[in-house]
Amino acid sequence: MMDAAKDELYAMDLADADWVTSSYTNRWTKTCVEVADLGDGAVAIRDSLNRGLPPLRFTAEEWAAFRLGVHDGEFG
Repeated sequence: MMDAAKDELYAMDLADADWVTSSYTNRWTKTCVEVADLGDGAVAIRDSLNRGLPPLRFTAEEWAAFRLGVHDGEFG
């Protein structure tokens, strides 16, 4: 069950979102994600090759925890 903050993020219309392509794009496999700033530290993430899929949305706290996990090597 999503909380109010997540509900608010998923209710946002992203039609005019400013998507930024990751600087870590893999030019051989063409794997890439794009990120859009949703304000107050929240972000949306989408697959640049499958833009028809719904983007994932993260609160500022979730995004900060993810970035910290990447920095600490939790996903590699």
